[in-house]
Amino acid sequence: MNKVRHFKSLLDINKNEFIRIIERSIEFKKESQKNILNNSLQNKTMAMIFKKNSTRTRVAFETAMATLGGHAIFLSSDTTQITRGEDLADTAKVLSGMVDIIMIRTHNHSEVEELADNSLVPVINGLTEKYHPCQLLADMQTYYEERGSIEGKTVAWIGDGCNMCNSYINAAKILNFKLKIATPSGFEPDHKTLMLAKDNVELCDLPGQAVEDCDLVTTDVWTSMGDESESEKRKQLFKGYQINQNLFDKAKSDAIFLHCLPAHRGEEVDADVIDGPRSRVWQQAHNRLFTSKALIEFLLNESK
Repeated sequence: MNKVRHFKSLLDINKNEFIRIIERSIEFKKESQKNILNNSLQNKTMAMIFKKNSTRTRVAFETAMATLGGHAIFLSSDTTQITRGEDLADTAKVLSGMVDIIMIRTHNHSEVEELADNSLVPVINGLTEKYHPCQLLADMQTYYEERGSIEGKTVAWIGDGCNMCNSYINAAKILNFKLKIATPSGFEPDHKTLMLAKDNVELCDLPGQAVEDCDLVTTDVWTSMGDESESEKRKQLFKGYQINQNLFDKAKSDAIFLHCLPAHRGEEVDADVIDGPRSRVWQQAHNRLFTSKALIEFLLNESK
């Protein structure tokens, strides 16, 4: 057996593998549109551990397994022994002897690391406070479908330097695009993540500076899960960081808008933009299904 491949962050794959996963995702999408049945995950089982709420991640992975002939088991931390204090290392050792692949969505990235360190099967990061790599696969598939290769293009990130921002930084390094980031002071992305991609990233003082002549403009909610107590404070601090039509018009005329969802219209994005003709958020959300299929297949094939 080869070394088990995990997907803790985008840095676990290289450029060729990233593009391979995107291209396979597009193939899966075409198969789905033609109602072609694919049983590449027949008799495979995924354990999905959720310590944070989810819509897209759960539905994407559960549907991916089902439509490829496999099975997914939903494990809420509230209904497992994790709540009673069982170590994640022990959980990993038990589950990886029963299932073929594990996905976890949790608060602390260290928990993904611990699970992977003790698992005999691939572990996927379904979201942590530090990274959201699965979402970036869907974002990049969407851009590739709409505009082709993103290499050499310019992307603007506006708002909180959150897990999505960190994953965009990783993607910029791997796929070689320029990322311009505008965040309020004190809400910058992870410094270590930034330093690893410093040749591809520019921190901008103002949102308009970041968006100018961009090919892709994206953002996330101002208040991520776990930061709800700061919601009112953040609304005040982030006021000038809304992607409205005036700001979006500073991007290239064929630039597209992406948002990982859920969105709060009137806060991080204006309805005219997210519901406008250059928004691709629904296509982006639907692509979560196809990138989930491609990622699972990739990890299982690479770990044989």
